Amino acid sequence: MNTASVSLGASVSSQSRFMQLALAALLGTFIIGFVGFSHIEAVHNAGHDNRHSMAFPCH
Repeated sequence: MNTASVSLGASVSSQSRFMQLALAALLGTFIIGFVGFSHIEAVHNAGHDNRHSMAFPCH
């Protein structure tokens, strides 16, 4: 195995980690933005009950 193939493997892994982090951040922002501030009562209550079940203070 030469250094070019080792370097390429590290680069792909780094890009993969970045993509996973970016998608997780996007999903988290969507969940907080949509569920937390939803005017649909069923959606908001489901998120509210989930926060309480994890002992996360919400108010």
